[in-house]
Amino acid sequence: MERYEVRIRLNGAWVTTEATAADTLLEVLRDRLGAHEVKNGCGQGDCGACTVLLDGKAVNSCLTLAVQADGREVTTIKGLGTPDHPHPLQESFVEHGAIQCGFCTPGMVLAAKALLDENPTPSRDEIREGISGNLCRCTGYTKIVDAIEDVATRRRHVEG
Repeated sequence: MERYEVRIRLNGAWVTTEATAADTLLEVLRDRLGAHEVKNGCGQGDCGACTVLLDGKAVNSCLTLAVQADGREVTTIKGLGTPDHPHPLQESFVEHGAIQCGFCTPGMVLAAKALLDENPTPSRDEIREGISGNLCRCTGYTKIVDAIEDVATRRRHVEG
């Protein structure tokens, strides 16, 4: 099968690899670029564990072809914060106990970031809708919604 050069800006650094027309972004990120923080959940776009930001928008990397990401910005959970300087969403998820087993957390945090970037003051219902493509089997979502709402509230107080 023919291979294509794919160049993406992964977490702020340009990387180049090869992909076939059928390779998903998930496969390329995990298998060729070592981005194991992107989880392989269902492989069918149902669970959201593989969520990444593509030019700032949350996408299921298992449904996105790698060639579609060529020349674009891809952000994984490692691109949001560091252990010394975590992103406010990462801090809030920890503070609110919204991480349980942690498998869904990277995708959930990235979906939350995309939501807050688009709608900085979402209602609880809008938060639920914004993360509806990300499944969690541990938390029951209340702590996750609380964590996202807390970040939105803190931003309102800082900006307002």
